This record gives sequence, structure tokens and C-alpha cells, in this order.
Amino acid sequence: MTDSASSVPSAAQVRPPQPLSADELAAVRADFPYLARPARSGGQLAYLDWAATSQKPACVIAREAEFLRMSNGAAGRSTYQIADEATAAWEEAHEAVGAFVGARASQVVFTKNATEAVNLVALAIGHASLGRPAGRGGAAADAHDPSARLRLGQGDEIVVSRAEHHANLVPWQELAARTGATLRWLDLTPEGRIDPGTVDVITERTRVVAVAHASNVIGALTPLDVILPAAKAVGALVLLDTCQSGAHLPLDFAALSAAGVDAMVLSSHKMLGPTGIGALVATEELTEAMPPVLTGGSMIEVVSMESSTYMTGPARFEAGSQPLAQAAAWTTAVGYLSRLGLDRLHAGEQVLTGRLLDGLTGVAGVRVLGPTDTRDRLGVVPFVVDGVHPHDVGQVLDAAGVAVRTGHHCAQPIHAHFGVHASSRVSFGPTTTPQEVDRFLEAVASVRSYFGR
Repeated sequence: MTDSASSVPSAAQVRPPQPLSADELAAVRADFPYLARPARSGGQLAYLDWAATSQKPACVIAREAEFLRMSNGAAGRSTYQIADEATAAWEEAHEAVGAFVGARASQVVFTKNATEAVNLVALAIGHASLGRPAGRGGAAADAHDPSARLRLGQGDEIVVSRAEHHANLVPWQELAARTGATLRWLDLTPEGRIDPGTVDVITERTRVVAVAHASNVIGALTPLDVILPAAKAVGALVLLDTCQSGAHLPLDFAALSAAGVDAMVLSSHKMLGPTGIGALVATEELTEAMPPVLTGGSMIEVVSMESSTYMTGPARFEAGSQPLAQAAAWTTAVGYLSRLGLDRLHAGEQVLTGRLLDGLTGVAGVRVLGPTDTRDRLGVVPFVVDGVHPHDVGQVLDAAGVAVRTGHHCAQPIHAHFGVHASSRVSFGPTTTPQEVDRFLEAVASVRSYFGR
């Protein structure tokens, strides 16, 4: 699969996207307050952990603070001015996040994070499998129950991949255990990519396929051009984890859904937005079929002592008080990313990834996990240093003012595939410069000598 397949399909471009110029990059860096703080070493921080969480531009921070200062009302609950402003901000966020990924506002359900979004779907399937109707509740439950498509039992299968983040693996393990379904998985090539040759694991028994758009460990893009037709052919529900790609590649949910994707999940904090909010982007057909999982205020129509009826659309899954300030800030974040252009940001990250990979090949004792070229990938590169634990690697780099992720990155199975328990991981974002890559390479070259290796 090529990068252009990430939006299935995309138009050919006459001129490839160009990375930000040096002046443009400098202007972007001026927008990020974190660069004003010193690293532990006393110098400027080289933040290379964007795959874990993104730093925030000043406009996003300001928008969240502005909402709390000026518009902190009860959205959807009153008619006074600041409540109206809060309601407008909440509705605008659905529109903005939806538009950013090629979806309608009616297809955007806000959650507290992407992990909750995956669990929302898995738990709804579990509820449906236990016979809980997807209808509007109470005695007036729909005669035609759209949740029938979601019911799982013995003989049914759920397909994931060995490359998944635990958030897109453990919920499906739990669902299989509760329903009697069988969990199967797409396997990996020696370099850690999902192997298209194992797509035959998707069969007539497959009811759910859940895969990441891009690996959070090695950055490799998933071969959707092989997986989606196979899933669509058997009528499987498809969930796509776009947490890693959401801030790095253009997404088009309309095109993806036409190709067979029923839902995808997003994480604000990886997209220059605040923590505390994520999204499930799903077709109306899926959300109509899903029984509500969380119940209470905001998602109801009529409540009596005997029964309740529920809202339709996203509100049905947005029970209780919501992260209004964070939603307002996420609106600002996706606007900022749109102005920069994800295609241009990705082009720049490709250049940085090539520079990093070329540099690491010359460092004795360092092994890159995953692909060693820039084809069909994001700017996410894990590595191990012979004889040195990844946590120790991270401490040496931190002393040099370089921040990287260390550990198993919430993805133990893919680490087991490489025969290691953990790794150190470099990942890029809008502020990353070639000079920061060079600082990292200089620091990592000193790791083995620091430990006398």
C-alpha cells in the first residue's frame, strides 16, 4: 500500500507536497510554548516523542483557557448566554473534527479518549450479543432491531493484527471471552509490517476486523487495499485505529466508509489538542445498531420510573457532563493542522525519517526495529542498543536534552515478534528540525561508551 491509499482513494497530485521551508518551520516553532522551557540538561529540549503525545501550540492553550474564562456554561441545558456559547462550542467541535477527517458532525461521538472509543464499540457489540436491543429503550423498543448485525457467539470470529496497540487488542480479547467468539490475527512480516499474505484469516466466520491505520511502534502503514476488500466481501464490521495517522496523514472517512470502514477512532492529545477527549467516528448505520453503553443524563429522551427512551445520533453515546473546554480547544487544534497541511507535514517527516535511518546505520550496536526505509510509513522509529536497557538509553538521551519514549509502547506482541521486551522510540511532529535529529544521533552514539560497552 502506498501513502496515497491512506484515504482510499486519493487523487494523483501533479506536484508532490513539499515540506515546510526553514522559515515556515521557524514560524511554527514560535507557536509552541514548550520550546521556551529548558531541558534537564539546561539547553533547549528536543522533543521526539510525538507518537506518545503532542505538544500544544499557544492558540490551543489559549482557546481552552478562554472557554473556561468566558463561556463556561452548561451546554444543552439552559438558555442563558454563556450556556448558549458552550452549546455552540460543543456543536462546532463535532463539525470541525468531522470535517477534518471527511465526516459529518452526525458521525462524530466524543469520548474521553480513543481507548474509550474502541471500548464503546466492543461493549456495544457485547450488549447486543446478550440480547440488549439497539432500539430506543423501554416498552417501545423497535420491532426491527438493527443490532442483530452486531451479535456474536460461538463460531464467530474477530480479527485483529499482531501489531496492535493494547487499546485495540485487549477490548477484543474481552469481547471474545464474553461472547464465545474466537480471536484471530493477521501476522507480520520479518520487518514488522502486517503481512498481506495472511489476509486469508478473514473468512465467512469473521464478524469484526479491528486494525490500526499505522503502527504506533514502527510507523508502518497497514495494507488497507488488501484488508478492506476482504472484510467487505464477508460483511465484517471494520474499526480503524487512526490515532497515529490522524495528525500526520489526510483522512477521508467518506472514502474509507465506502471502502468498508464502519468506524475509526481519534485521539485529541496526539493531534495538538488537549487530553481528556477523543472521538469515535462511525457511520450512522453502525451507531443506529449500537445499544447505548453509558446511560444517564444528556442521552435520554423520556425517563419514567419504569423505563427510559434514548436520544438518536451522537448524543445517545455522550452521557453526562462533557469536556466542553477540551472540545473547543480541539476545534482550534484541527484548524491549526489544516492550515499547516498534513500532506506537507508528512513530506517533511519523510525527510526527517530518512535522515534518522541513515544516521542510525552508522551507529555501532544500534538495531532499528521495523522497516529501514521511508516507504509507506510515518516518522516513528524504534531501536535497541546492544547491552543497554531502553530505560537507560532514555536517561542518557534525557541528560543530553533529547526526549524519546522507552518501554513496550503499549504493544507487547509486536515487541515479542522482534524478540525484545522493550525499545526506545523516536517520533516526529510539526516542530521537529533536522538539527534535532542530529542532536539525537550524536547523543545515541554515546550511549554504549557511557555504559562501557
